[in-house]
Amino acid sequence: MYAWRGTVGLVKPTYRAGSLERFIRLMPDGVGVIPRYVGVRSGTEKEFQEALAIAEQRLAELAGLKVDLVVIQGVPPIMLRGYRFDAELVQTLEAKYRVPVLTATATQVDALRALGAKRLVGLTYFKDDMNPKFARFFEEAGFEVAAMKGCVDRPFSELGKIAAEEIYGWAKKAFVEVGGGDCLYLLGAGWDCLPAIEPLERDLKAVVVTNVTADVWATQKRLHIRAPVKGYGRLMEEMP
Repeated sequence: MYAWRGTVGLVKPTYRAGSLERFIRLMPDGVGVIPRYVGVRSGTEKEFQEALAIAEQRLAELAGLKVDLVVIQGVPPIMLRGYRFDAELVQTLEAKYRVPVLTATATQVDALRALGAKRLVGLTYFKDDMNPKFARFFEEAGFEVAAMKGCVDRPFSELGKIAAEEIYGWAKKAFVEVGGGDCLYLLGAGWDCLPAIEPLERDLKAVVVTNVTADVWATQKRLHIRAPVKGYGRLMEEMP
């Protein structure tokens, strides 16, 4: 029997390969996954501002398929609107479509709190016109943000080609430059940063939180599943 532990609907921002496969592999057997796509292509603030209306349409499709949970992935569309908007959005969508909803923004905030993080250093692949807004989102959630730095000078469509070794180097440099913290936050699922998590946690003596691991952790929690995975940092190994 497929999906005997539950079926998750994923509303994904882009058609980019990688994060869907990672999510599925990190989930335990018995969980079904049905993806739907918003179609973000350029990664501009204007495009993100328009994305939530499309995301709601995809959520409605998944609710019609009677999934057990919908996870809206992609953080910029919600972060750009502020911390309070997140909870209001979830409340509205759950009441309208009668399906439990998680947002990637909420999963990350919850993961940071579960790990006891207070001061975070953030690294993103976006331009600096959006990064201060991302920082403000976490400050509104009660965290100290030592930095929220963009570090990538590549087209949005090529983020998946960045090597984990490069991400490790950028993250370590940014973390040390600002005096560190108890958490390194890697924003976005467009780059494959998962292989860098364990080396960064070990070398910096800080926890690392990113989109995919936070989504997997929160999805398991919501489905009342506990299937720890080694090799991807404390959040996945300890499942706090």
